[in-house]
Amino acid sequence: MSRIRNGIYIGIPLLLMAAIVMVVFIPFNHNSSQNQDVRITTVEIGNVVRSFLGEGIVEPQSEVLILSPASSIIKEILEEVGSHVNKGEPIIILDPSPVQSQIENIQDQLEMKENSLRKNRLNARSTRVDLDYNVQVKNLRIASLKSELADQEQLLEVGGISPAKFEKTKQELELAEQDLVMLKEKNSIKLEQLEADEEGLRLQIDMQEKELAVKDEALSKMIIRAPSAGIILSIRGKVGEKVDNDRLLIEMSDLTNFKIQGKVDDDFSEQLKTGTKVYVALDNEKLTGVVGTVNPVIRDRKIEFDVNLRESNHYKLRPNLNVSLEIVREERDSVLRIHNGPAIGRGKEHKVFVLQNGNAREREIITGMRTEEYVEVMEGLTEGERVLLSDISSVDGLDIVELK
Repeated sequence: MSRIRNGIYIGIPLLLMAAIVMVVFIPFNHNSSQNQDVRITTVEIGNVVRSFLGEGIVEPQSEVLILSPASSIIKEILEEVGSHVNKGEPIIILDPSPVQSQIENIQDQLEMKENSLRKNRLNARSTRVDLDYNVQVKNLRIASLKSELADQEQLLEVGGISPAKFEKTKQELELAEQDLVMLKEKNSIKLEQLEADEEGLRLQIDMQEKELAVKDEALSKMIIRAPSAGIILSIRGKVGEKVDNDRLLIEMSDLTNFKIQGKVDDDFSEQLKTGTKVYVALDNEKLTGVVGTVNPVIRDRKIEFDVNLRESNHYKLRPNLNVSLEIVREERDSVLRIHNGPAIGRGKEHKVFVLQNGNAREREIITGMRTEEYVEVMEGLTEGERVLLSDISSVDGLDIVELK
């Protein structure tokens, strides 16, 4: 009996230790992984996001409308509706003859205006010479009358001239001085008129030069090219048809920038608001966006909405691509986090095993926000430490577990 009793006393601890060894001696990977029943996670800095899921499809952010650059005739259509075009590829060729005729007409008018301007300047020079001459004549006349009046004044004192003749000369001087003032005033008005005429001709020339520049630009656009990569949605016109200036010719999608047309269950209608942050899963990347317009009409128990992307020109985006959406309810940015697992129970305080030097040491931690994927670590862990996520309640009561 004593041998049996001793065997029992020795066998039970050995069986317990064997059970512990079977649980904790299983190999493990460095990063968060799962190998049979053992999971280990590395403490890292990242985001913890509470969200709900939706689905979406990639669409062009906008459409491009191409107008006729001038009144002309469609000479040739190079692409068909539905075809893909790259930036700069020709789509429609318009007949340049009408625009070339307009350019030649404007150039002729410009030459006439410039000739009129030269004539006006020559006329202004001639007028200034005449005006200056008339002023000089008036000044000489006034100087002569002043001299004559001075002589007559001396003669009047000695009785050599009648007072009437003296008064007549005096009046002639006053009239000459008044004529000079009037002449200068008229000359000033005449010069201003000449300047106004020249300014008017200058304005007409400037206007026609601008019109000529517009026509030259229109002539360079008679071969209508795609302003960006896209798909032609419609072509308004046919070969031989006359088109007016600014008439809509081509509608095409712009494939340089994209948005997401999203859908989500109507159960989340209260949480889906304009400006809500959204993560878009694109292969192994996540693009960031915000909810734009929300369609108030519910279809098939789905709410439709637009997602405006921060990187709307990302190289992996293409039309009609199906993507998964993660609409954010709450997010903690750049916090310590670990993957969620069986070792993390309810509440905020937990006891976990931290791997150190081949051993798993028990440690108390405090957690914050929790999602199905991640748990925010408030206290007890530092970046880079590895934590056993598996449930090892069978070794409860041990502070250190040896791992191999």
